[in-house]
Amino acid sequence: MDTVDTVLSRAKALKQSLMDFVLDAEGELAVSLEAYSAAQLARTTHQDMQRRTFVVDRFIAEGKVGDTTPIDIFLDANPDLDKSDRQLVTRWKQSFIGLFAIQQVLEDGFELMNWTTAKQYQVKQTEPKELEKRHRLGTDEVILAQISPLSDSDWMFFSPWISLGKLGKPKLAVAIGNFKQNYKSYLYSDAPDLLAEAWKSVEQHHQNFVDFFGDAEVTLPGYQLNKKLAEFQEIITQKSLAASGIDPTQSLEDLVKEAGVSQADIAEVAEAMGADQKTVSQLLEHQAIPKMVAPKVELPAPLKKAEQVTVLTDPRWGQMFLPTYSQFKSLLQAEDWQTIANAKEIVQKHLKQPDINSFVWHRLAKQYPTQMQSLLQQVLERPDFNLEDDLDSLLQEYGKETEVELPEIASVPLHLHNLFQEALLEVSKEKSKPKAKKKVGAGFQRSEL
Repeated sequence: MDTVDTVLSRAKALKQSLMDFVLDAEGELAVSLEAYSAAQLARTTHQDMQRRTFVVDRFIAEGKVGDTTPIDIFLDANPDLDKSDRQLVTRWKQSFIGLFAIQQVLEDGFELMNWTTAKQYQVKQTEPKELEKRHRLGTDEVILAQISPLSDSDWMFFSPWISLGKLGKPKLAVAIGNFKQNYKSYLYSDAPDLLAEAWKSVEQHHQNFVDFFGDAEVTLPGYQLNKKLAEFQEIITQKSLAASGIDPTQSLEDLVKEAGVSQADIAEVAEAMGADQKTVSQLLEHQAIPKMVAPKVELPAPLKKAEQVTVLTDPRWGQMFLPTYSQFKSLLQAEDWQTIANAKEIVQKHLKQPDINSFVWHRLAKQYPTQMQSLLQQVLERPDFNLEDDLDSLLQEYGKETEVELPEIASVPLHLHNLFQEALLEVSKEKSKPKAKKKVGAGFQRSEL
């Protein structure tokens, strides 16, 4: 049986051959690499050699060339590779990118924890120069890395890791939020159980919303919607407690006694979690600690004074707050949209506005197909525009994803929820200090994760 060192040495050689094969390729593989790299590098202002290599390695592991992959093309082009080599290279399709905390520095690599899933990995380093760098890093430092399986228990770095340093909770929360924005498909890629729970929570939120409001589309003045959402939050909190077998009728005083902690302690925990004291004491007393925690449902601050806000929910696309939805809808309902002031500007704004996503466009297209096709033909000066055939390509042209991604309303793992709440509390305390000499960085916004 091959030793880990033997497999690691062979993996290094195979990885270099695979890299050379992809970079030297012509035809469809070269075109696919160029398109993929351009799309990825356009998303960042950091384009040093390390990040460019990182992008190529991502393409090797996740890229598509027509109906096949770079790895399959490489294997087909090298029929002489023996069975063990082919198995090793095939394993690399399971490569994933993660934001890792260093748990321990090893002789040949690191023990890492994936921050988004709390899963741990023994990761070997194949490059001598990179191996020397490990001594610069210490426990709890955070790195962005792509790792690939060597065996059932060991992993290797598939590309050079990028160090983010040792981060405090607010900056770590921001880093995780940025990771979600840049690497959405990898958020829970190594924890299908967490991903399934997250998607299930989106479906449950949608059903709860429809049960409470009576419809998946609600339009109200901002101040009124804010009050209704507070009532909605209270109801779903109580439903969650009841599902955990907790009696919501018990008094706070009784719960404090049963929990065996002081009311001051509960108040501090409640502040950190963003929950009321009674809920926290109930959780402590029953030890009903959930695996996933739903984010708080509330209207974003800028919309609380809006004249009108429409909320849409969907079991896949999640929840959207849209202050101009009714305005856009009125164009489609009008007998003559050209009589409405700034109509063309309204259409262009909604094409460019990220919040008006593909789901919203398809929803309106289904309700007003003839009107929307005519409107887009004239506003865009595309007389041949066909709604059924051309809408998705138009949305992609304006940077809108046509495939659904895990929405913001999805529940997050308990360890991430706690981190975000502690980060908020830390920032809040720092801001409340009189005559503070420093302000904590950018802080954490719930919308980022």
